[in-house]
Amino acid sequence: MTTQDMVQLTKTATPVAAVKPHSLETALEAVEKVMFDVVNSDVALLKEASRHILGAGGKRVRPRLVLLTYLAMGGTDLEKVYPVAAALELVHTASVVHDDINDHGVVRRGRPSVNAIWGRTFALLTGDFLFTKVYELMAPYADLNVIFAEATVALVEGETLQAAAVKENNFTREVYYEIIARKTAALFKAGGKLGASLAGGREREIEALGQFGYNIGLAFQIVDDILDMTGDEKQLGKTAGLDAEQGKGFAFVTDEADPMVTIRRKLGAADTVAEGRKQAEKLVQMAVAALDVLPDTEERDALIDLAYSVINRSY
Repeated sequence: MTTQDMVQLTKTATPVAAVKPHSLETALEAVEKVMFDVVNSDVALLKEASRHILGAGGKRVRPRLVLLTYLAMGGTDLEKVYPVAAALELVHTASVVHDDINDHGVVRRGRPSVNAIWGRTFALLTGDFLFTKVYELMAPYADLNVIFAEATVALVEGETLQAAAVKENNFTREVYYEIIARKTAALFKAGGKLGASLAGGREREIEALGQFGYNIGLAFQIVDDILDMTGDEKQLGKTAGLDAEQGKGFAFVTDEADPMVTIRRKLGAADTVAEGRKQAEKLVQMAVAALDVLPDTEERDALIDLAYSVINRSY
């Protein structure tokens, strides 16, 4: 089935009411079921480890973004969106399984990480399994796979740039933003574009909603890095302080013209947090401005709420 076929089905489906909390939660439950079903395997360890990390839950911001973008663009048949939303969350989940190998993280989403229970080799294979299951979910969606491919390539590039920056002690402001643009914001951008594309959006609308996702993705990662500095393991649901321990994250950004900035930030964490939050707020304001392409609806308001929830969170 081509994307055009899916768009036509979307346009002829029964309209849904304006998004309500219970209807969105019902849609997210359906996405959850898709994820659990697709990781079924005759290899018991892969199924068990995959369901372990999926069962730990999570914020599910990325599938929320896909669903809300689709609805805000006038989409009416959410069942067509569930596999795409599930695939995007599986990419993210696979990446955090691999992150815990690289960072030696032992807690993820309030549970022992896959790495902590099954060890590095099986954690690596579990992450690979989750990544490959994305192909299965996205096979019917034709050219939308191009959007997916661009995002997943960027994710790996971002993780690689981060590892290199830490190794070379080269965590400049420019490098930091390049890293988070690729490793985090690219998936959010894809979420906005995918939802808009499935709803039959025009190129201008698709690009605008991609920009919305991109900016909240940048804000999300900045806040994540701040919480890594200021939160505790119980609150965050993952091993806290790893970025600080390994010399990465917003707290370790330097200005090339002033290498003393890093030292001052280490001594003045409160200033670092304030600066980071200010940057994140600006990005969310830019994201909201991109929604001017949409009519003033409850679905658009829900996207704005999602954007602000990214910076008003404690975990």
